[in-house]
Amino acid sequence: MTATHSTRMLILGSGPAGLSAAIYGARAGLAPIVVQGMQPGGQLTITTDVENYPGFKDVIQGPWLMEQMQAQAEHVGAQMMYDQIVDVDLSQRPFRLTGDGGVVYVADTLVICTGAQAKWLGVEGEEHLQGKGVSACATCDGFFYRGKKVVVIGGGNTAVEEALYLTNHSHDVTLIHRRDTLRAEKILQERLHAHPNIKVLWNKAVDKFVGGGTPEGLVGVDLIDTVTGEKSHEPTDGGFVAIGHHPATELFTGKLPTDEGYLLVEKGTTRTSIPGVFAAGDVTDKIYRQAVTAAGMGCMAALDVEKFLAEADFEAMVEA
Repeated sequence: MTATHSTRMLILGSGPAGLSAAIYGARAGLAPIVVQGMQPGGQLTITTDVENYPGFKDVIQGPWLMEQMQAQAEHVGAQMMYDQIVDVDLSQRPFRLTGDGGVVYVADTLVICTGAQAKWLGVEGEEHLQGKGVSACATCDGFFYRGKKVVVIGGGNTAVEEALYLTNHSHDVTLIHRRDTLRAEKILQERLHAHPNIKVLWNKAVDKFVGGGTPEGLVGVDLIDTVTGEKSHEPTDGGFVAIGHHPATELFTGKLPTDEGYLLVEKGTTRTSIPGVFAAGDVTDKIYRQAVTAAGMGCMAALDVEKFLAEADFEAMVEA
């Protein structure tokens, strides 16, 4: 017989946004259920050193931080479900969602915290050297490359912004782009070209991230000229892949409005276009994409849920 779980607050995703929403929701007495998804703990579970999360003087480990957040959420009353949602019915409240094993979740409110994943190149050495010199977030990891040589791969706004940001830490930043023109906004291009510590390698594609040393870390990138096919090598201590992010919103295609795949919410809130459905964290944030901002939005979502349910309960009482 198929199991059914009913809750006043269902949270999809267990990264900083989802777990923060769970903590605040549980403390409000909503007994939230968290469906953890494909990657319990979110992107921080594949992040080693975390140095910019408030409250910790020393470097902490991403997986440890998420373990602590989950333990805190469970301690105050949130329930964790190791499941992945494959079907969503938002046509009426309570909402009805189905897990990949057939488990049904019936929820008065839904908080979507499914996050976004960085797009990767898919070349040799990339996955192996993640956290060992290869990164997709300059804001997160740039601090570790103070005084070192770094490269940024990409040609859009994200890549140019990452390259400019990295000049705060490195005096040797190279932007690698597979074409001969950038897609970034003109004002960003002007800032890039005017910066004395940034050079651009045009018509170059990364063929391989090269590791070495003890302990092993990134030592360079092998390149292929996209016009001539000529091979070359660029030594570097850090490689930042900046070709965009992919928000995990496939479940909600055609059901909730999006902008470039990111869920749209009312300004200053976490409310989506459907009453009772909220979104927080990277799934709705294409600008900041930080653990601390995701956690803050998770808090906002829980407060929005609490207010929504209080108003709904009052209206039901009046009608009765």
